[in-house]
Amino acid sequence: MRTTSHRFCVIPDNQRSHRMKLWNSTLRSGFILMGILNDSGSPELLCATIAVLYMLALTSNGLLLLAITMDGHLHVPMYFLLSLLSLMDLLFASTVTPKTLVDYLRGENTISFGGCAFQMFMVLTLGGAEDLLLTFMAYDRYVAICHPLHYMVLMRLRICWLMVATSWILASLNALIHTSYTMHFPFCLSQEVSHLLCKIPPLLKLACADTSRYKLMVYVMGVTFLMPLLAAVLASYTFVLVAVLHMSSGEGRQKALVTCPSHLTVIGMYYGAAMFMYILPSFYHSSQQDNILSVFYTTITPTLNPLIYSLRNKEVMGALHRVLGRCIFAQRL
Repeated sequence: MRTTSHRFCVIPDNQRSHRMKLWNSTLRSGFILMGILNDSGSPELLCATIAVLYMLALTSNGLLLLAITMDGHLHVPMYFLLSLLSLMDLLFASTVTPKTLVDYLRGENTISFGGCAFQMFMVLTLGGAEDLLLTFMAYDRYVAICHPLHYMVLMRLRICWLMVATSWILASLNALIHTSYTMHFPFCLSQEVSHLLCKIPPLLKLACADTSRYKLMVYVMGVTFLMPLLAAVLASYTFVLVAVLHMSSGEGRQKALVTCPSHLTVIGMYYGAAMFMYILPSFYHSSQQDNILSVFYTTITPTLNPLIYSLRNKEVMGALHRVLGRCIFAQRL
């Protein structure tokens, strides 16, 4: 198979163009995703683990969204941004995990050309939007702790919605550019994508064209996108730490020290995975490592985020108890 496909790349231009059209017309029927379950020594156990994590992600993020939406005490900017993070986590987990589980149970790993493009667009959009949102959440903590008297002015509802719109618009534009450019390449080597989901690097390996310039562009854009956001997050929390150390109130210092570590934990998990995937050169990590990391940020991180934010937050737990109490009382009536 590989020998034949390599011959396609060295035949004359007129024949190559004709055969590429034929190959692409066939290829548009789908790709084959060679995910992490196929390479696992115990795929049944891994499949069950991913299914449990996915259900936990749905439950925990759903409960957090319910508490923030239904309880008036949490209708403040910090929890508004946190509810958006939970929504993104729900969408992120649901974009990849259900298909992975269903494909394994059915014994089929195929995905259509359009489905592959849509999955890539959604993953890039949600990933980019979450990067921006975590930066805005760091700014929110900076304003709340360093400028508490101006908090409701600097973080008024209009500004919060502007942050939300900025996150989605910039991320979707970036995803649209990358998706359309990646999927326009002629694929003539194989239909097997050595990854859990449709992503740029494994698809470019199948392209029967020179992709070196585009790979460099993807790397440069990844660095350009991630590094300023990470620098903004670190700067925000540096100012927060300085302000906390100079607080005279022990109660205020304790509240800040409880809130900020949870934010930093989520930021560390997400940016660590993103930098490994998009900034570290590809020859430093294998496809198996990329698959494991994909499971981490599409399934494990959405499961952990609401637990990290809510378990150490008395306001969230209190709101959840009140909302569930009202629901149980209404059901009994």
